[in-house]
Amino acid sequence: MSDEILPDNETGASEAETGPPSFEDALIAATEEIASLKDRLLRAAAETENVRRRLEREKTDASTYAVTGFARDLLGVADNLRRAVAALPADGFDNVRTGIEATERELLAVLARNGISKIETAGQPLDPHKHQAMIEVESDEHTPGHIVSELQTGYLIKDRLLRPSLVSVAKAKAES
Repeated sequence: MSDEILPDNETGASEAETGPPSFEDALIAATEEIASLKDRLLRAAAETENVRRRLEREKTDASTYAVTGFARDLLGVADNLRRAVAALPADGFDNVRTGIEATERELLAVLARNGISKIETAGQPLDPHKHQAMIEVESDEHTPGHIVSELQTGYLIKDRLLRPSLVSVAKAKAES
């Protein structure tokens, strides 16, 4: 038998030369590993919770706003009913006018039951989030930047814009 000591690590140092790892060193290493694993676990749990919340919000939005395309299509019908009433002569056609107005009211009631509402424009200041200015008109009666008239009704679905109101906006009269 030889008294030769074989290296037990990559540096070639033997346990006899370096000694066994101390209890304190092992405890520190284990504590650091536990802290690292705990941090990774907490991050993974937080990420999972964030994904769950985002998916829940997307699910709610999808069900709330699922009718958006259909509602946009129906707004054309509402516009045409309003145009039909406006196109009728003032005299006569009272029964036709009453029928069209009743149909329009019913359509607007159905839209309202589904969270779709008209955007108010009369006398309001221009809000680029709800109104689209089509023309500017000189006016002494209206404050500059306020809506003079509505060219097409805008609608909201819950709290989101479905279609902006097309409006004319007052501007100050040019001085000659």
